[in-house]
Amino acid sequence: MSHQGGIKAIVAAMSANLAIAVMKFVAWIVTGAASLLAEAIHSVADSANQIIMLVGGRRAQKEATEKHPFGFGRERYIAAFLVAIILFSMGGLFALYEAYHKLIEVHEGHPNELLQSRWWWVAIVVLVGSIAAESMSFRTAWRETKSASGGESLVTFIRSSRSPELPVILLEDTAALVGLTFALLGVSLTKLTGNGYFDAIGSGLIGALLVAVAIILALEIYSLLVGESARPEVVAKISHAIAGGPVITGLVYLKTVHVGPEAILVAAKVAVEPTADAPAIAAAIDAAEARIRAAEPMVGPIYIEPDIWQEDAATAGRDGE
Repeated sequence: MSHQGGIKAIVAAMSANLAIAVMKFVAWIVTGAASLLAEAIHSVADSANQIIMLVGGRRAQKEATEKHPFGFGRERYIAAFLVAIILFSMGGLFALYEAYHKLIEVHEGHPNELLQSRWWWVAIVVLVGSIAAESMSFRTAWRETKSASGGESLVTFIRSSRSPELPVILLEDTAALVGLTFALLGVSLTKLTGNGYFDAIGSGLIGALLVAVAIILALEIYSLLVGESARPEVVAKISHAIAGGPVITGLVYLKTVHVGPEAILVAAKVAVEPTADAPAIAAAIDAAEARIRAAEPMVGPIYIEPDIWQEDAATAGRDGE
């Protein structure tokens, strides 16, 4: 996946969220709707998340150092994990608290601010406008995701992508659209029925949605932080490239790990001809490294260990398990 595609989706989402957050806060001030406050905080959280993703992307481009010899590519994973935490705490938990608070007020018979406000229609206008703006952001994320997914289903892409930006933005934009729908239903039903419970329930649904999305993101990014191998098709290309030259007679084992979204570390043990001398083995390993880099540009550090291996290549690999 192109990092630029992820950046484009982030910028589009941030531009929409900053404008939407201001409108939601204004609408909440004049109407007092709990759903609008929950959505306003949601937009603030999303805006903060997008800034974190941009900063993480920039930090990930730093050159490797002696202390961090494999570079800073995982900064992007850390940024995405922080996004999940903020979405859970600032967005989801706040919306659930606001829902609880409003439910208590309604139960105790306190007057509902939305029902008393003559500006209730502002809430409807802002929510409909927000849905339109979020739809444009979602369309950008959808197009970039479809372009990067290579025909995979979106669920498969989100679960298998080694780049965090598009899955994060796509899930955030989806949650934003669904959350706005909940808010619109809560405000509309409250006004139509005169029952403040609907506004509180709308805020509760928004909170539950954000908590669920945050948990999904956290689980996916946690796996990347721990270290995931290259995708199966990439591993297959690397295996084929290693075995495509002279002197090397088989692949004993191959291990790969993403040290960043577009950086793969490769470690392999190869079987070589028993009669090959050191210069021939060294030349064969150099040639294998060149073939690997030609087959997969994301490959960074490569470590290939030669060995005299008598097992058939088809059964090899157990030594690395």
